[in-house]
Amino acid sequence: MIVGSGFGGIGAAIELKRAGFDDFVILERAAEVGGVWRENTYPGAACDIPSPLYSFSYEQNPHWPKRYSRQPDIHAYLQRVARKYGLTPHLRFGVTVTGATFDERTARWRVHTDGGDYEARVFVPAVGQLSRPMWPDIPGRETFAGRAFHSARWDHGCDLTGKRVAVIGTGASAIQFVPEIQPKAGHLTVFQRTPPYIMAKHDTRYRPWQHRLFRALPPSQGFGRLRIFLLAEYATYALTGKPWLAKGFELRAAQLRRRYVKDRALRAKVKPGYQMGCKRILFTNDYLPALAKPNVTVETGRIAEITPRGVRTADGTEHEADVLVYGTGFAATDFLGELDVRGLGGRGLADDWAKGAHAYLGMAVPGFPNLFCVYGPNTNLGAGSIVYMIERQARYLRQAVEALSKPDVSYLDVHPGVERRFDEEMRRRLKRSVWTTCSSWYRQDDGRVTTNWPGLVSEYHRRTRKLDLGDYRVAGAKLASESRQSHERQ
Repeated sequence: MIVGSGFGGIGAAIELKRAGFDDFVILERAAEVGGVWRENTYPGAACDIPSPLYSFSYEQNPHWPKRYSRQPDIHAYLQRVARKYGLTPHLRFGVTVTGATFDERTARWRVHTDGGDYEARVFVPAVGQLSRPMWPDIPGRETFAGRAFHSARWDHGCDLTGKRVAVIGTGASAIQFVPEIQPKAGHLTVFQRTPPYIMAKHDTRYRPWQHRLFRALPPSQGFGRLRIFLLAEYATYALTGKPWLAKGFELRAAQLRRRYVKDRALRAKVKPGYQMGCKRILFTNDYLPALAKPNVTVETGRIAEITPRGVRTADGTEHEADVLVYGTGFAATDFLGELDVRGLGGRGLADDWAKGAHAYLGMAVPGFPNLFCVYGPNTNLGAGSIVYMIERQARYLRQAVEALSKPDVSYLDVHPGVERRFDEEMRRRLKRSVWTTCSSWYRQDDGRVTTNWPGLVSEYHRRTRKLDLGDYRVAGAKLASESRQSHERQ
């Protein structure tokens, strides 16, 4: 049972299908596949990883229109891939999963939905880290008299032409939609808490001869993919323990600020005051020029409250607005969202993760047999393509299913000591990373980083290459009814 049909769910399903496993279902609450690329339709929505790497290695697309693809093209890619690999019969749309409970007597997961229960041996939550919009806790938010919406729930029926628009947040979504709406808005006020590091987006539109080359000689796309991969590995090395390697990137970011922002006061506002990479580095060519336009104001004062007429900052100034757009990101550390997941002995996963999510290799949690997360704790990247990580997790999942297909195996439950040592390693290594040096969506309020992988993606590839059954308590069919006692002895 796979929950979610974004890159994670589709990638897991394809790996199973290619290995000959056909007895699986994908539950999706929406009406079509796509995950984050279905939900985020805001103006300018695009990927900040070049498409040759932000795609499945076994399904390169010779028809990408641009090096950095936009939302419609990525969504269409996922839809096409799902059809090509025969996933349509496995998809159940319009089904909202509310939780799952492991039945020790049958060694089955009972997956609870708004339309009834399903039963499965293996439970694969692939709900993503960036799927639940984060609404800011600002007093008076519900009192605003105009139109208001989150960037992940864009109101396309709201005409911004000539309107006073207030944008709250300057993250990865805002730097894409702000340049798109700036020419339409009468006045645009961008409320910035901390400025992001901006890097140039070396985008290009592929020419017809390149498309012909990609079709005739598929490995030609592989060269571009390899170059991007190696650059991302270098950037990751800088983020996870060698900060001096990022100095060149910092100098380039400063050059871009001087090039596009001539006003010194504005340039001071958009200059980051923290170590590069602590927050997500953003790639764009038009965000800084948009901020310098005469109809744009960058407001750095702390927001005190939302009023019926606009936004009031701590200095008492009320910034009037007709429309509020929240570009405030996602609840990235709230893994599995509101799913109520119960394992051995009725243990709640939310209780286990109360102080921070953790899982062996980002996938397996002790006491929750046959549960394998996709894009789980500590598998996000500061640089590189999450699709690469998803493919490795799908491969690992497939090996687990192969082990479970043997008649004498009932379930796999990762040993607590194995998972604990892995989690301790993650914490120790992440303390040396740049992500602990400031507040960001990468980490919790207590400073713990539960989202990111602390090493190179090539290391993750190596460590997930082969599932080691020695890491798991392998329960035979005859032992399923004794699972609780066996687990406690471990």
